[in-house]
Amino acid sequence: MFARSARTFARHFHDQFGIGVILSGAQRSASGRGPVEAVQGDVITVNPGEVHDGAPIGGQVRTWAMLYIDPDQLAEIALDLSEGRSAELELAHPVRTDPAAASLFRGLFRSLLRGQDLAATAERLILLANLLAVRGAKPSMENDMPFGLRRAKQAIDDDPTARHSLEDLASVASIGRFRLIRAFAAHTGMTPHAYIVQRRLQVVRQLLRRGLPLALVSAEAGFADQSHMTRLFSRSYDTTPGAYAQTRN
Repeated sequence: MFARSARTFARHFHDQFGIGVILSGAQRSASGRGPVEAVQGDVITVNPGEVHDGAPIGGQVRTWAMLYIDPDQLAEIALDLSEGRSAELELAHPVRTDPAAASLFRGLFRSLLRGQDLAATAERLILLANLLAVRGAKPSMENDMPFGLRRAKQAIDDDPTARHSLEDLASVASIGRFRLIRAFAAHTGMTPHAYIVQRRLQVVRQLLRRGLPLALVSAEAGFADQSHMTRLFSRSYDTTPGAYAQTRN
């Protein structure tokens, strides 16, 4: 993905690893690994499921390039980096000033855009992961989550397209609605409703990658209609579902 925007993004997350470089301007964001200020030339990263947002510093336009990488692909690289000992890998820093990593990323991005030698592309990705990643099991946000709250979150994860009322989730968690909202936000960075929306948007991305038509995608992902899906998708990713689908064709 290449983007140029002065837009502020609401809190959201991805189901993939993200690695990118700020090409111009600067941005400020909150991430699961702490607050971030990234300027031109900095490498930025995000782990799957990590809640983050983004705003331009000073209201100015910033441009950036990003690669989103499936967890299975980085698990294979983690095995290579650890000599077969672990498939676990985490991108260590939400922002990092690292000219070598930035240069590797630019070469990788260009090679993918131009459809160049896959062996050279794979080599660059492995070298980049080696610079940016911490090997080994990463802590889960659920490790210290109370059992009832974990059950409520699992109910959403099991079927994000279903209708999950606040009353139902509070009943699953065996706590009151207000306590559920407050505790869920404290542990995940989002209220239950916001988390449901993001999980549904992940379903949208998966269905779009499969080439399904937009009207069917919105219905399958649990949105009221296509316009509702488009509005929320654009707010999180600064692109429409239709444009996203075209980049996957």
